[in-house]
Order: sequence, then C-alpha cells, then structure tokens
Amino acid sequence: MNSIIQAFNNFINGFPQAYIQAQDNIFTFFGIFDLLLIVLLFPLITFIFLLRRSTCKEETQYIYALFSASISFILSMLLVVALDFGNGGFRETFSFALIPSFSFALRLGVDGISIFFLVLINLFIFLCILSLTPQTFRLYEALLYLFFLQWSVLATFLFLDILGFFLFFERTLIPIYFLVLLWGSRERRVRASYRISIYILLGSIFRFFNLLYIYSKIGIIDFELLLSVSLTEEDQRFLWITFFLAFAAKIPLFPLHIWLPEAHVEAPTIGSVLLAVLLLKLGTYGLVRFSLPLFAEGIAYFAPLVSTFALVGVIYTCLTAIRQIDLKKIIAYSSVGHRNVVLLGIRAETSEALQGALFQRLSHGVVSGALFFCVGSLYERYSVRSLKYFGGLAHFYPIFIRIFLLFSLANISFPLTSSFVGEFFIFVGLFKQNFWAILFAAISRVLGAVYTLWSFNRIFFGNLSILSISTYSDLTKKELALFLFPIISLFFRGLAPHYFLDVFFVDCINVLEHARLGRLDHLSNYGLYNYNVLVDLNLPYSFK
Repeated sequence: MNSIIQAFNNFINGFPQAYIQAQDNIFTFFGIFDLLLIVLLFPLITFIFLLRRSTCKEETQYIYALFSASISFILSMLLVVALDFGNGGFRETFSFALIPSFSFALRLGVDGISIFFLVLINLFIFLCILSLTPQTFRLYEALLYLFFLQWSVLATFLFLDILGFFLFFERTLIPIYFLVLLWGSRERRVRASYRISIYILLGSIFRFFNLLYIYSKIGIIDFELLLSVSLTEEDQRFLWITFFLAFAAKIPLFPLHIWLPEAHVEAPTIGSVLLAVLLLKLGTYGLVRFSLPLFAEGIAYFAPLVSTFALVGVIYTCLTAIRQIDLKKIIAYSSVGHRNVVLLGIRAETSEALQGALFQRLSHGVVSGALFFCVGSLYERYSVRSLKYFGGLAHFYPIFIRIFLLFSLANISFPLTSSFVGEFFIFVGLFKQNFWAILFAAISRVLGAVYTLWSFNRIFFGNLSILSISTYSDLTKKELALFLFPIISLFFRGLAPHYFLDVFFVDCINVLEHARLGRLDHLSNYGLYNYNVLVDLNLPYSFK
C-alpha cells in the first residue's frame, strides 16, 4: 500500500515538468496550424465525409466514426497541454468576417473557463459512439446527428460574440430533437421532443431580441468589445433578466425544468447522456461567459430572486426524486438539483464559489453521463427501468455493482470524488454571503443521499425478483472500457483538483472583477490581465 501511495506522489510531483515539456513539443509540431480551428472543424469534416459515404457498410461507418471521435478527443487533450492559462485571458483566438459591411465578424477563443469543456464534449461523443454497435437501428443517421451535435456544441463554447453564440446555441436543438424523436424508447417520445423544442425556442426569443437590442443600441456584438461599453443601470437590468430567462430553460431552473425528466425518460441512452453532459452545460456557461461580466448591475439587482428560485428548485427536485421509481427520472431530477446548486455558486460572486461551480459542472457531466450509461446497461438486459422489477442483482453482477456504487457515491458528493470538491468550494463561497442558503443546500445533499442509496439498495439487494433471474450477464469488455475514462476522471479530479482550479483561477477573477466594476476602462487602469499586478492588488483568490 505504501508503494502505491509513493508511486502516486511521484506522478503528481513530476506532472508539472512533464506538462511543460509536452507544451514545447506540441507547439513545435503544430507551429504552422491553428490547433483551435482544427479541434472545431474536425467534427464538421467527419460529418461531411459521412454524408458522402451513405452506401458504405455499417461496420465501415462505425469504425470510421469511432476513429474520428477518438482523434477529436486526442486533439482537445493536446490543446489543453499546448496552451498556458496561468495569466488568464483568451490564449488562442481566430476571427473571420461574416458580413463585413455590417461589421459582423465571428471570433473564436478559448480560456480557462471553456477549455476543459472541449475535452468533456469530445470524450462523451467518443463514449456514445463506442456504446453503439454496427447493428444499431439507423446507425448512419445516428452518427450524422452525433457529429453535427459535437460541432455545434464545440462552436458554442468557442465563439466570442453573441451572434455566433446564438447561432450555434440554437443549432444544438436540431440533433437532440431527432435523437429523441427517432430513437426514443416509448410512444411518448414525440411529446418529449416537442417539449424540448418549445422550451428551448421560448428562450431563443429572448436571446434573439437581446442580440437585436444590443446591436441597434451599441453597434457591436463582440464580447471583448462589449466589456468596454458603458451601459445604463436600466439597460443592464433589462438585458440581464432577458438573458437569464433565455438560459434558465437550459439550466434548467425551477419551474422551467418540466421538459427535462420526460426528455430523459423518452430519449435513448446516448440521448440522455448528451442532454446531461453537453446541452445542459450551455445555460450556466452562458451566464458565466456573458451575463455575469457584461451586466454587473443586473445580477446584483436580481440576486435575491435567482437565489430563491434556485433554493426552491434544489429542495423540490430532491423531494420529487424520492417519489420516483423510474431510474432515468431519478437521475434527471438529481441533475436539476445539482445544476441549481451550481447556479447558487455563480450568483454568490466569490472566487471560491465560481471556481467550485465550474468544477462541479465538469464533475456532474462525468457522473451523470456514467449513471445514464449504467441505466442503459440494465435496460439492454431487461428492457425496463422501473425499480419495482429489480432486486438482488448483487448476486449476478459483482463488477457492475461496484461501478454503480462508485458513481452513486459521487452523485451524493462523497469525499475523494470530484463532486465533493466542486460542492465544497461552492459552499465555502456561499458561506461568506448567506448562511441560510448553505443550510438549505446542505439539506438537499442529505435528501440526495436518501434517493440515491435507496435506489441502489432496491436494485442490488433485497429479495431476488423474477426478472433478475430471467437473464443475467455481468459487464462485457466493451462496457468496462466505456466506464474506464469516467472512473479515471472522477478520481483524478477528486485527488488532484488543483490542476483544474489553477486553470480556472485567473479567468474567474477577471470575470468577477468585471462583474464588480462593470467597466473595462476601469479595469485597464489596474492592468487586471497581468497576473502579477492582480496579486499586488490583494484581490480574493484561492489555492494558487
């Protein structure tokens, strides 16, 4: 045991030097290319290539898609290693003129806030394709929708202007709509796909209106240029609440969460995974990227309202999850509760809470995605998800029970898992502002343990059910490979969170200072984008 601990310490201590050496090597290799542009366009190239290979055998299409998804994941990992985020700001940018006569230029950029989400996106697209088989119903169309969704979500995280963000934010609706409609598990999938469309498009009305309002009044849509614009208090409050309403359906915030549980229940396994891991990260990302730094007065003015809805949502979803017997609905309501806790962290406007919110978003994507894969494994064997049909599976699934328990513990933020780190930082940041918010959020964690462990107990322990003994087989090698990356990610983030928090740190400070001061011209007097000056100002920060 001591040798294992020593080996892990040697790896952690030697990681920074290996990281620096890898940066130099990657910059040398990609010196003539824009690596960020390659990461964005590779899924689009794969999508176009598949369009021209519709007559190929399913095995060939599947192997090519799996290979392309793995390359995308490797490229995103190289981008993390190649860029240095220690000084904050956008480290890699690319721009092109969309409509020159109207000064519409789309700009791409990546910073510490968005970089790890590129890896998360590419990882779970790869895992979703791995979970399929060449015999999957309408495999060709499913692969096309997956790569189109991957490209759209990557672009949403990378665009630095509100026009590009709006265009690709809405484009993500198309593939998820058809994934639920065509591959849904029950007849109610049509209703579920319509609900997804209605709720998301309802928010789009506010977002499109904001785009027109900002351009007509200011004449620019670039994020970094908008930071330098002085808006009146009334404009900031109006734009913040309309932006918030647009993003609330994608968080989703109580009471706009109604579409999500049914969408998860009706969607196929990969649809549920993509909803939890990719699409529902866009709402909170939009708040951190645009609403928080651009409309400082708005978030301060509406903070009590946001906190109230978030706390009600946290408690309500936990109590509702306890009443459910469908495994997907339990995980869906649990996801809503976790994202409302993330919203509390964003609203707190402290460096610890914001870092915790970003960290928790990453962790929740891994944990919820893995739990939906677990439910998918059960559904493939028994074609049911209701708890009342299960019991005593621990006798037949010695490996599966351990994996399910691991992610169940992570779902309740058990220590040494990544979820614990994220929620701990959120609570530390919240404690500086509102003790009662901490109290209600902590109660929700207790309730979360109730429905999570109760569900686990109903499935794996108790009396054997007739369904349990009708057919059984433990996880296959392919399924084990499917859970390997989430397990590694879960423990690495839980045991060495500082590698991620250090990347978040300076960009979180920049966002918070924009939210507090509200004007880029005020910040330029302090040289805020210089890390050394930032430390000299004695601004609040954590673990650097």
